[in-house]
Amino acid sequence: MSLLTRAVLALAHGLWVWHTPQVLGAPHGAEHLRDFCRQQGITEVYVSFSPDVDLAPLVVMLHGARIRVEALLSSTDADEAGPHREKLLGKVRAVIQYNALHQDARFDGIHLDIEPQQRPENKGPGNLAYLPGLVDAYRAVRHESDAASLGVDADIQTKLLKGSADQRQTLLAALPRYTLMLYELPRPDAATLRETSQRMLAMAYDGVSAPDLATMAVGLRTQDYGDSLPQMLHTLDETDQANPHYAGWAWHAYQ
Repeated sequence: MSLLTRAVLALAHGLWVWHTPQVLGAPHGAEHLRDFCRQQGITEVYVSFSPDVDLAPLVVMLHGARIRVEALLSSTDADEAGPHREKLLGKVRAVIQYNALHQDARFDGIHLDIEPQQRPENKGPGNLAYLPGLVDAYRAVRHESDAASLGVDADIQTKLLKGSADQRQTLLAALPRYTLMLYELPRPDAATLRETSQRMLAMAYDGVSAPDLATMAVGLRTQDYGDSLPQMLHTLDETDQANPHYAGWAWHAYQ
């Protein structure tokens, strides 16, 4: 195996799975998900988590196919200290409790989708007033997850990479990995994707120097590329695999 091939195999190839109960409720839903992952080279899956849904059989099946499984947790307001953040941390603790009760079907990590930018007061270019609270939320989750030997990563929008070097350094030091949601490019073609992904990775780390900075995967979505999405994801690996900060790609979303 060449060094180049080994480098590609080491990259994460992720898939978001929202509405997990519906997926599992469909005939052979878990098997179809596993087979889709095998066909598309998916190496990790972000499964929307609820303590009321029996996810153990799915986790066991995906692990049997050598696919990592992360518990997908979402919020629009966990950047705010108090009840909103505690609600998210309660979800994190529920994942930890699930793992304690399912030693043979443990989640490998937590995948965060915290989106304060969706609230009206946080919209607008250059408006990063929510960033300190968001970083505090990431740190709080990492404190819980590290104690439970769980990995953690988070989705982020491109807007966060346009902050100052100090702002980006604070962000990149908070978690070990992020997934950049690279949506709605001016043109849905390979050349635009190559240029934009390289530029965004350079922007993220420009002027930032600290040990143990987060790496960054790149997320693309079906509605931007349609049937050509698998090729676009392959283009990301071809373009960015030599960048030490590049962690792989993620597909938004299953079904």
